[in-house]
Amino acid sequence: MGKVVGIGGVLFKSKDRDALGKWYKDTLGFSIDPSYGGSHFLQKDAPEKACTVWGPFKEDTDYFEPSDKAFMLNFIVDDIHQCLQQVEKAGGKLVGEPCEDEMGIFAWFMDPEGNKIELWQVK
Repeated sequence: MGKVVGIGGVLFKSKDRDALGKWYKDTLGFSIDPSYGGSHFLQKDAPEKACTVWGPFKEDTDYFEPSDKAFMLNFIVDDIHQCLQQVEKAGGKLVGEPCEDEMGIFAWFMDPEGNKIELWQVK
């Protein structure tokens, strides 16, 4: 059975992600990465290279579609293909095809309440 081993990120739409990032940097000491406007936090028990991302997106992003929600959760998983089979078997709707980059494999689905969820298997 595939399982979630960590929270990979809390991703959400923002009216002005640069200003919001600056606010979090100035207010709570976030280290903002200018390449994506967010921050990340290492996890002691997660796979190497895994982290939790705080990631504001531009308000007009289509990355969360087909969900109409203003946020998306990312879960770190140990076996993405097994997890996708489990999601589909349980009635979740897969969105697009898994893709791979230098960070790992990513895949998406819609949960029963219409939330888009991103799965991440770290390389």
